[in-house]
Amino acid sequence: MPLSDTQKTQIREGFAHLRESLQPASLAFYEAFFRRRPDLRPMFRDDLAGQGMRFMATLGLVVDMLDTPEELAVRLADLGRGHAALGVQAEHFAPMGEALIETLQGELGPDFTPEAEAAWRAAYAEVARQLVASGQLA
Repeated sequence: MPLSDTQKTQIREGFAHLRESLQPASLAFYEAFFRRRPDLRPMFRDDLAGQGMRFMATLGLVVDMLDTPEELAVRLADLGRGHAALGVQAEHFAPMGEALIETLQGELGPDFTPEAEAAWRAAYAEVARQLVASGQLA
């Protein structure tokens, strides 16, 4: 299901706020993720600050490309294949999505309304679906 214009606006506004604190938000994201899946920590480099900033850059790319889904799909296909080469599995995306939601809740506070959360969840679900499909992740 494509995102509505209202959902895209909510995502863009939320990410604009998040851009003000990318470094701490990126670390909070990985802390939340590893609380859910500590067994996956060895898959990631020791430099979580750098890894987190790469994640946030990718998230920013997704946000910036909300109106060009065909172009985004090409970028996600490359990313999905790269994740597959690293051993990422389809099951890893659910806890990552929950970690993202937790991070957004913490960073955006009351601005992270139920509607904004629904928009982020819908966008994340589509991104994860495309990554899993393009990477042929089990």
